[in-house]
Amino acid sequence: MSTTAGTVRSDGAVPAAPATPGPRRTPPRIGVLALQGDVREHLAALRTCGADAVPVRTAEDLDSVAGLVFPGGESTAMSRLLRVFDMIGPVQRAVADGLPVYGSCAGMILLAAEVLDTREDAVNFGALDVTVRRNAFGRQVDSFEEDLRITGIAGDPVRAVFIRAPWIERVGPGVEVLAAVDRGGAERAVAVRQGAALATSFHPEMGEDLRIHGLFVDMVRAAA
Repeated sequence: MSTTAGTVRSDGAVPAAPATPGPRRTPPRIGVLALQGDVREHLAALRTCGADAVPVRTAEDLDSVAGLVFPGGESTAMSRLLRVFDMIGPVQRAVADGLPVYGSCAGMILLAAEVLDTREDAVNFGALDVTVRRNAFGRQVDSFEEDLRITGIAGDPVRAVFIRAPWIERVGPGVEVLAAVDRGGAERAVAVRQGAALATSFHPEMGEDLRIHGLFVDMVRAAA
């Protein structure tokens, strides 16, 4: 006897209908500020984590995304290019409106409220109530890797790559420190979150561990 849904079997039972697939989640569209720095690496990491990742160079590009990554690179060069591309105002408004943002290394510098050892004309968007010191860990030759336990990321430590990295010297009352390293007998914050803003001193885009990007993708989904 046939056992398709709705047909009575020989034992008198009616087979269950095939399961109906649930709705597919639309990948969140996340932009990477594509003026300078590790743009391709961030795009690849975000796509691996399930995002629709796109480069952002114009205000129109920015209007189309639900989150924005500020990549590692050179913060002073990014400041100059933000002016050249007339992007300071659009980005500032997006940050003020609560757009989820993530900055790695130079991106952390751009998101900070205050930066030490920088140029007077440097751009800062103030998404994080922190004071950052540029190149705090030293020059290129002082680059290093370290395993970090990061609040909100389960499992093994994250292998963090520090390249001419900043650290955070002051943390405001609304900022959560997610990870810190010991340097010179003091704990230096290297990963922080405040509301919809996330930042790291290190470069997760340079390694194979994409859990930081996964955390940000989840933040963007939660804010949608």
